[in-house]
Amino acid sequence: MSAPTGAGAGYAPRRIGPRRIGPFEVPAVGLGCMNLSHAYGVPPAPEAAERLLLTAVEEGVTLFDKAALYGFGANEELVGRVLAGHRDRIVLASKCGMTGVDGRRVIDGRPETIRRTADEALSRLRTDVIDLYYLHRLDPKVPVEESVGAMSELVAAGKVRALGVSEVSAATLRRAHAVHPVAALQNEYSLWTRNPEEGTLAAARELGIALVAFSPLARGFLTGAPPDPDALPASDIRRGMPRFDAHHYPANLALRSELARLAEKAGISLAQLALAWVVSQGPHVVAIPGTRSVAHLRENLATLDADVPGEVLAMAGRVLNAATVRGARYNEAALAEVDTERCGRAG
Repeated sequence: MSAPTGAGAGYAPRRIGPRRIGPFEVPAVGLGCMNLSHAYGVPPAPEAAERLLLTAVEEGVTLFDKAALYGFGANEELVGRVLAGHRDRIVLASKCGMTGVDGRRVIDGRPETIRRTADEALSRLRTDVIDLYYLHRLDPKVPVEESVGAMSELVAAGKVRALGVSEVSAATLRRAHAVHPVAALQNEYSLWTRNPEEGTLAAARELGIALVAFSPLARGFLTGAPPDPDALPASDIRRGMPRFDAHHYPANLALRSELARLAEKAGISLAQLALAWVVSQGPHVVAIPGTRSVAHLRENLATLDADVPGEVLAMAGRVLNAATVRGARYNEAALAEVDTERCGRAG
């Protein structure tokens, strides 16, 4: 199978230019596919998810991000089925090292598990090679060198083109990069989650690694309709996140209102302001917002054509940041599972 053609082939140039992830050139805004199968309550109907994915291809998205964990394989199956006919136009990214076992989420970075998970992912994605394969979480029982070493064998075998790591610190990133070149670091990064500024943002740029920002819209908080925590399904992961609890959420909503007024004055949506801020943090930064709405997809992609003044972006960063947000991004149990640097009271 031939390599994807890369960013926006056949599309008009964007104001915000493409970014480099290893051998791939992609638009600065891609698509996170998790919420089509996982984490945010009941997934959309298959036909709605299919429509969203196909629209994304039509609109010039090339980076599609998935993981074995999402829907316990269902997300890879969905993307593989829907996008198989567009394989030469897209960059398929997925993750290993955290999967569903007997209905439970399990972190397992052992080489034998990584090899098995890769073969399963190739089958579900209906492809003979995964373009970008991440270690989803660092397994505390397995040195990162062993996990990345097994992933490098996948590259040598032609099953994977480029490697990534996710939710790790700058020190772990350097250790992984010493075993095999790392093309991408995927960490949470947004106006209200600034952990990459504690080391990984600079380390990735120094090493020539893309920083792929997940949840750049703050898990739906920085969109036109912020979530109502009391109305979220019991299975929605935000119910366990301190920023959405009754103690912290009202103060965060007040900050959001300030940002919304700032966006309105600039003639853009709040989501576009939030995405523009993320991708302005370096030429190596790529954002992968997720959505179930075709309208929101198009709104997010329109950020690439937005001309947002630098002073507006700077003001946004002063309104919402690690010092002003209330509550940690994860609860303590979830924070213990990630290797990233903590950031003030934001966790």
